[in-house]
Amino acid sequence: MSTDASVPVRALAAAAPVRLESVEVRYIALTLVRPFETSFGRMDARVIPLVRMVADGVEGWGEIVADDLPLFSADTIAGAQHVLAEAFIPALLGRPLSSVQDVAAALRRFKGHAMAKAGLELAFMDLAARTRGVSISEAIGGTRARVPVGVSLGIEKDVPTLVEQVLRHVAQGYQRIKLKIKPGWDVDVVRTVREAYPTGLLSVDANTAYTLADADHLRALDAFDLLMIEQPLQHDDLVDHAALQKLLRTDICLDESIVHARAAAHALALGSCRLVNIKIGRVGGYTEALGIHDTCQAHGAPVWCGGMLECGIGRAHNLALASLPNFSLPGDISASKRYWTRDVTTPFEVAADGTVGVPTGPGIGVAIDMDFIDDITTARHEYR
Repeated sequence: MSTDASVPVRALAAAAPVRLESVEVRYIALTLVRPFETSFGRMDARVIPLVRMVADGVEGWGEIVADDLPLFSADTIAGAQHVLAEAFIPALLGRPLSSVQDVAAALRRFKGHAMAKAGLELAFMDLAARTRGVSISEAIGGTRARVPVGVSLGIEKDVPTLVEQVLRHVAQGYQRIKLKIKPGWDVDVVRTVREAYPTGLLSVDANTAYTLADADHLRALDAFDLLMIEQPLQHDDLVDHAALQKLLRTDICLDESIVHARAAAHALALGSCRLVNIKIGRVGGYTEALGIHDTCQAHGAPVWCGGMLECGIGRAHNLALASLPNFSLPGDISASKRYWTRDVTTPFEVAADGTVGVPTGPGIGVAIDMDFIDDITTARHEYR
């Protein structure tokens, strides 16, 4: 299998070249409806950096999905704040920008900080689509008006509470349930959930909690007819994942390991996974997310859209991305009320058939609640 990842990327252009008048970064604070626990920690609230770009009287919005601490990723909010102010935003101001690829090209010489880069790419994509009067889904070649969705459930205080959460979300129509697992909260938990939810799509996500030495233990999960085991081993590993996949009947899905289209091509060539989770906010924005999508499609590997506890702005971008044809599995794009009492945009709802509508208005296609954003803003920096 070829590892060539040079798949053509769409021309994600504005109506005409623009020069940014300003870039604003706001930090908002939102409290989760329910704490969310994974193998690396528990989260009760989020500080979310939002990016707003303005050019020729048109604005565009993006979201940065970094956390306070480098637990899920090496990226952090403090690191993003530094590189945005000192490197990334100065590299964009004052130069003509015709497309998202122009944004990526201007930032390419800077190493790392994919989440900060993503915030800028998302904001520019919103701005560019608005200047053309089209939705982002239409601009990138989306083919779905509605996308199938699942829900990701964190580690709970006990198994009965988790089972209650599973059944409640199944009743709400979600097409797939994903369970977070870690050593000590895995095989027995999944067995109990599967007994309560015997026929639906069920997957697990380890967030790098295991090593290849746990292969025999992980093989026990084959008994539960899982859709996938997501990221069981280290974030930067492809070789051990390939060895593990040979031992498992269940498909491995990689998330943290797929940092760009080249990594996706390498993983598929090595047999490290059979499925890929694409998080636009994690991989650096539209250029890499589309490259990963197209690479996987060329290799016959389905993809799905993961979530990072986004507010409505990031969720709107996720829905646009998930409207592409190779997103054939239910993604983690839950209803706004799953996470927030009040969202910063028109709230997203899951229909009884387990789908969410892709916004059709210009750009991200949903109304932004500026009064609420102003109320929950903890800091604001504007660059001109």
